[in-house]
Amino acid sequence: MKIDRLIGILSILLQKDKVTCTELAEKFEVSRRTILRDIDSLNIAGIPIVSEAGQGGGISIMNGYKVDRTLLSSEDMQAILSGLQSLDSISGTNRYRQLMEKLSAEESASVYADNDIIIDLSSWDKSLVSDKIELIKKAMEQRRVISFCYYSQNGESTRMIEPYHLVFQWSSWYVWGYCTKRRDYRMFKLTRMTDLCLTEQSCKERDVPEYTCDKLRHTKGEISATVRFDNSLKWRMIDEFGADLIRYDDDGKILLELSWEDAPSFYRYILSFGDNAEIIAPKELRNGFTDLVKKISGKYEM
Repeated sequence: MKIDRLIGILSILLQKDKVTCTELAEKFEVSRRTILRDIDSLNIAGIPIVSEAGQGGGISIMNGYKVDRTLLSSEDMQAILSGLQSLDSISGTNRYRQLMEKLSAEESASVYADNDIIIDLSSWDKSLVSDKIELIKKAMEQRRVISFCYYSQNGESTRMIEPYHLVFQWSSWYVWGYCTKRRDYRMFKLTRMTDLCLTEQSCKERDVPEYTCDKLRHTKGEISATVRFDNSLKWRMIDEFGADLIRYDDDGKILLELSWEDAPSFYRYILSFGDNAEIIAPKELRNGFTDLVKKISGKYEM
């Protein structure tokens, strides 16, 4: 696309004092005439680009023009690179690396060699989410509804949503959008989706609310409880909720106020801690968890 190429040319000119038309043509895989037209477009946009013919000549931004040439410093380019690499880790392609090579005035090998930050957002099986991410991105670009079969603690259901955000949080990928079945905005985990497809139905015009995340709320947080954890699990509490949210009882045990979607999923979470977690309040959740533990124990009685 022309706009991508113009941004790329400007990025290179901000990093290098001078570059030849031939170098730009080879980098963007277009003709020299196309590059010259692009330079004219940048001039029309108010950025004074000058060209010098002959040996030692080339294309540059006019001396004295008030452009901050550190707009894309090498540190900035490395930061951009880290983000693009993270996207490549789940895309299954080298699309973002190719974009980075076009934006950078440096040799791609040296740019990658200098980068000491590696972000891998892929799941254990990249194919589980990469194809879904690409389809959902296409749906958002074209403003079309997606449909899929979804598996949750409440069973299996068919959903149709208007997708607005792809979200990576809680170490997993989700899509957030308007669910036509619930008539509300919902979050869906990509690994729990099957039979995902792009429909011909267009998204409706809506006043979409801002997406927010509260790490102590599990979706709508319909129940709340006080839970005491053994101090040996401090590492997991910090990992899941952050050190600033931890408080302690008189015995040095960890106390957390948790909100959750519903009691069954909350009980399953508490069970993952074995005997190192105890529901303190409210009484009805404590009693409900006791009944569940007794039911589980009954399956193992001889």
